[in-house]
Amino acid sequence: MMAPRSLTTRLPVAGLAFRPFFLLAALFGIVALMAWLAFWQGDVLLRPWGGMLWWHQHEMLFGFGAAVIAGFLLTAAQNWTGRPAPTGLPLLGLVALWAVARGLLAFPIGLPGWGVMLIDVGFLVAVAGVMARMVIAAGRWRNLVFLPLLGLLAVANLAMHLGAWWGDGELARAGARLAVLLIAAVMVVLGGRVIPLFTANRLGGPRPQSRRWLEGATLGSMAAVLGAQLAVLPGMAPPEGVMAGALALAALANALRLARWGGLRTWREPLLWGLHVSYAALPLGLGMWALAALGAFRVELAVHTLTVGAMGTMMLAMMARVSLGHTGRPIVTLPGMGVALGLLAVAGLLRGPLLAALPGITHLTYSLTIILWCLAYAIFLLHYAVPLSSVRSDGKAG
Repeated sequence: MMAPRSLTTRLPVAGLAFRPFFLLAALFGIVALMAWLAFWQGDVLLRPWGGMLWWHQHEMLFGFGAAVIAGFLLTAAQNWTGRPAPTGLPLLGLVALWAVARGLLAFPIGLPGWGVMLIDVGFLVAVAGVMARMVIAAGRWRNLVFLPLLGLLAVANLAMHLGAWWGDGELARAGARLAVLLIAAVMVVLGGRVIPLFTANRLGGPRPQSRRWLEGATLGSMAAVLGAQLAVLPGMAPPEGVMAGALALAALANALRLARWGGLRTWREPLLWGLHVSYAALPLGLGMWALAALGAFRVELAVHTLTVGAMGTMMLAMMARVSLGHTGRPIVTLPGMGVALGLLAVAGLLRGPLLAALPGITHLTYSLTIILWCLAYAIFLLHYAVPLSSVRSDGKAG
C-alpha cells in the first residue's frame, strides 16, 4: 500500500511561508490599489472599516507589507536557526488569520471594532511568537533583533485601530508613520546582511568589511528615529528639531553605508541593482522626512518615497530572488523583472521627490504611481504564480 502523501506534497503552496505570503501579498497589493484608484477617480467600490483613507494606509502596511515580512522572516529563520519553520496546517492557520483580517476590514459585517482589532493585531503577534520559538530554541540570539521590531509593528497596528475606533485621526496617523519607519528599520537590518553579500557572491570579490562606527551610527540613528516617533503615540512628540536631526543622521549614515557596497557594478543584474536602488530610497526618504519636519513640504511625500520607492522595490526584488532560490530554480532575472523594478523606482520618484518639486501635478501623479505599482507586481505574478504554487524543481521539500 502506498503511504499517504503529505499535505505539503499535495498542496505545495503550504510548504514554506514565502509561498503563500508572497503570492497573496502581490495579488492583494494590486487589488487594494485598484480599489484605491477607483476611489481616487470618484468611484466607491468599498465601504471598509475605518473609511477608505484609513483602509488604504493600513492595508498597504499591514496587509501587503506585513505579509511580505512574515513570508520572508519565517522562511529565513529556518536557515538562520536550523529549526523547522511552520508548514502545512500551522502555516495555513497563519495565512487564514491574515486573510480573515483583510476580509473583515474590507467588508465589515457588524463585528465590533475591538474584534477586528484583535484578529488583525493577532497576526503579527503570532508571527513574532513563532519566530521567537525558533530563535530561542536554537540560541541564535543575533536574530532576536527582529522580535522587538515585530512587537512594535503590532503596537503601531494597535494604534491605527484605536485611532479609527475612537475617531482620533492623530493617533491613527502616528501609528501609520511609526509602521513606515519600522518597516524601514527592518529593511536597514536585512539590507545590511544581504545586499553586500549578494553583490559580492554574484560579481566576485570580497564582501565589504563592515565598519563598526558606521554600523553603530546607522542602527543607532534609526533607533533614535523610532524612539522619537514612538513618543508621538502617547502625545509626547519631541521638538521638531530633534526629530529632524535624528532623521538627517539616519539618512546620512544609510547613504554612507550604501556607498560602500559597490552598487555601480550591478547595472547588468536587475535583481541586484533593484536592491541597491531600493536601499538608496531609504536615505532619500529619511532626508525628505527631516526637511518635512522643518516645514519644507508635506510629510506624506517622504512617507511615499519610503513606502513606494524603498519598501515596494526592495520587497519585489527580495521576493523575486527568494522565490527562485527556495523553489530550486537558478537565481537569474526573468524577462520583464528589470522593467518591473524600474517601474517601481520611477513610481517612488514620482510620488515623492517630483511632487515635492512640482506639487501642481498631484492628481495625474497619484494615478500613474498606482498604475506603475500594479504593472510591476502583475509582472511578478506572471512569472512566479506557478513556481510559488508548485513543487520544487529539484524535488526537495520546501
